[in-house]
Amino acid sequence: MTEYQQLAALLFPDVTETVDDLERRFPPRDLKEGARVTRFAPSPTGFLHIGGLFSALISKLNAATTGGVFLLRIEDTDKKREITDGVSEIIKGLSAFGVDIDEGVIGYEKETGDYGPYQQSRRAGIYHVVAKKLVEEGLAYPCFCTEEELGAIREKQEALQLDAKGYFGAWAVYRDTPFEKQKELLQSGLPWTLRLRSPGQPDRRIAFDDLIKGKIEMPENIQDVVLLKRDGIPTYHFAHAVDDHFMRTTHVIRGDEWISSVPLHIQLFKVCGFRVPKYAHIAPIMKEENGGKRKLSKRKDPEAAVTYYAEQGYPKESVLEYLLTLANSNFEDWRRANPDAPQSAFPFNLKKMSTSGALFDLDKLNDVSKNVIAGMDADTVLQKALCWAEDYDPQLYDLLRRDEAKSRAIFSIDRGGKKPRKDLAKWNEVRAFVSYFFDDLFRTDLSELPENITNDLAAAVLEAYETAYCAADDKEQWFARIKALCEPLGCTPNVKEYKQNPDAYRGHVGDLSTVIRVAATGRRNTPDLYSILQILGEDRVRARLRRARKALNG
Repeated sequence: MTEYQQLAALLFPDVTETVDDLERRFPPRDLKEGARVTRFAPSPTGFLHIGGLFSALISKLNAATTGGVFLLRIEDTDKKREITDGVSEIIKGLSAFGVDIDEGVIGYEKETGDYGPYQQSRRAGIYHVVAKKLVEEGLAYPCFCTEEELGAIREKQEALQLDAKGYFGAWAVYRDTPFEKQKELLQSGLPWTLRLRSPGQPDRRIAFDDLIKGKIEMPENIQDVVLLKRDGIPTYHFAHAVDDHFMRTTHVIRGDEWISSVPLHIQLFKVCGFRVPKYAHIAPIMKEENGGKRKLSKRKDPEAAVTYYAEQGYPKESVLEYLLTLANSNFEDWRRANPDAPQSAFPFNLKKMSTSGALFDLDKLNDVSKNVIAGMDADTVLQKALCWAEDYDPQLYDLLRRDEAKSRAIFSIDRGGKKPRKDLAKWNEVRAFVSYFFDDLFRTDLSELPENITNDLAAAVLEAYETAYCAADDKEQWFARIKALCEPLGCTPNVKEYKQNPDAYRGHVGDLSTVIRVAATGRRNTPDLYSILQILGEDRVRARLRRARKALNG
């Protein structure tokens, strides 16, 4: 037995499994040629960021478009930063916006798939097997430095103004400690961390092909980084390499803040004897501010949290549709050419992603969402609005549920056809959109009467219309009655005629319609007025006309 093997036995006396055993337990996946295995691997240390959802979506698309596997792994080794229900929040956020996983963590202490456990806190035994192998091969060693000693090393390096700082080379105090000394220190019970014996050299560089950013060249890693902390828990760097190998990840897709770690990560894969995955680094989602750009901030921007979109009531289809416009610049052209195609039909390509960071624009999201909702049928709109309102607006939920046929009719107005109205961008706008249909929410508001219509004329219009109004009229008959009111009131049924000679008339037929619309709904801009009056019903229409006339007469 070599000294390295003896050292490994001292460090890991309870580890009997080998890396070969792990290879058999987690064999290569039986997937078609070219299928990609991707993962989303968040830490449960806070809310799911929109950038995290974006990254997860890109990973999901890469797996789905190649017939591969998308998995959710929870990197929860930092228990100090973990929040209560952090895992549940991640799963809920992904599910709410349609980023469904193929395997991995699916709930509290629940997971699916043959390559787990999928929470790092439950994989300690696997990491120790690989760590033991590295010690046996002389590629890792125990370090007994205290925090004070490490601090002293940093201070000396600062004082010397060294370009390269850290635990490496001559600064790696325990790198070349003889075995007998190591044995003595271990038997004394001195706490230790396990460090990589880096094979890197200061004068060497590595190059790799990033699937988004292209070829990147960087200095090789020379740091003897910590692999296992004093409590035996792995660092992120070591754990992710082990996990990605034994979960058979082919493509690591993540934020570009990790680019600086790629030399270390590639080195870890190689020293462990693992195949290096392909890398794709996503530029952060940016926000415009004061003429410049900055990253979306968890602290400053409510829209940074995925929960914001659920609370506001954006349909998941809208959020995904918008994120796809950020993901590939050709998505909007594809959508125009394929207006009814499912999002899954889009030929997503990593190489068409922005290398500098997409600009997040809530106004653009609203426009996208209006298009998405406009394409839904009335029943879908009603059910989705109900689902949102049940959680966020109980009064609205009760009103819509009270008479679902009426609610469905409301959402049917001007829906369908080549040019449907686009009134709604999110479900929290439904209350305002439907308010005038319900006495519980309606308030008489005459502030939007046409500027050229006096209160006296408006009152006269309402009095005349109430007399002429017949709920049984079809739309053509209904409008004919409004036109017939014009001349007796000094108005013209011809809008062009009014525009040519406005001083000759008190108003035109459009003004009369607007007066009726404002009296019945409290607003000037609504969907089709005839349909609104039909849904309101004769008694309610007449009551509102009288109420508005009374208000106008003071």
